[in-house]
Amino acid sequence: MKSSEPEQNSHLNPQNLEEWGRRFEEYRAPLLRLASRNMCAVLTQRVSPEDAVQMALADACQKIPYFERKPEIPLYFKLRTLLLQTITDLERCHLKSQKRDAFKEERISDSPGTQTEAWLGWNMLADSISSPTQHIRHEERDALLRQALEELPENDRCILQLRHFDGMSNQECAEILQIEPKAASIRYVRALQRLRDRLVALSEFHR
Repeated sequence: MKSSEPEQNSHLNPQNLEEWGRRFEEYRAPLLRLASRNMCAVLTQRVSPEDAVQMALADACQKIPYFERKPEIPLYFKLRTLLLQTITDLERCHLKSQKRDAFKEERISDSPGTQTEAWLGWNMLADSISSPTQHIRHEERDALLRQALEELPENDRCILQLRHFDGMSNQECAEILQIEPKAASIRYVRALQRLRDRLVALSEFHR
């Protein structure tokens, strides 16, 4: 999900803040799974996924205006962006590594030696749909996959992110997106085909 830097909270009464806090807590479990999938082993020796989620949720309570904007975007996607940014900041702090800003684009791949479950999930996806890119170096393939994903419509990106980046089931995707499971399944199949078509087109261009 793409987003600008959130604004600091400046105008909430305690009751509203408490309500937002309850809404945030509803997503603690999927956020914890997301953190576990995206934090490398070296980082988890210093900061646990639980700590990363708690930091993100605490930060969320200070950035309510960010969550009030664009109400059509499911709350989970805004929280996941904030969590990925928290993980990026932790990596910069503890591992001294330069990572892409999660508020700017999806983190599809990390450098060798820091592979995560999310990294493996995206590579499995790339391997399954990118036969035309076999002649392309791994780094170029990742860049093509990122470009193809960014060029997809918002709905397509969301369902693919949930399935392959967050490791969610079709039922969980439907709940997050507030649609029927059958609709989520259809949306996923269509998004996967569009991604495949776009990746093939980009691969042909890079031959």
